[in-house]
Amino acid sequence: MKDELGLYYHPQAGNTLSRVYVRRGEHGEVEFRLWRADMPEVWERHPWLSMSVVQDASELYRQERNADADPLKLYDLAVARALLKEDEA
Repeated sequence: MKDELGLYYHPQAGNTLSRVYVRRGEHGEVEFRLWRADMPEVWERHPWLSMSVVQDASELYRQERNADADPLKLYDLAVARALLKEDEA
């Protein structure tokens, strides 16, 4: 899907309050940015992130906050690549 902020997908089925936006970075890598309707500060505080940064941050989150959480479930590289490929066609 696409809106004024860019290409996005809903990371949790049935939850339209959250979106993950995707784009190509300066060197062609996929970048992600989280948006939440109920928490606009998430978009404002967090920049575009490469998958490697997302993976590192996810590991840190599990170590420091919640070992049972898996933030990586929000960031789907295959979906992001498919959206970008379709948009670039």
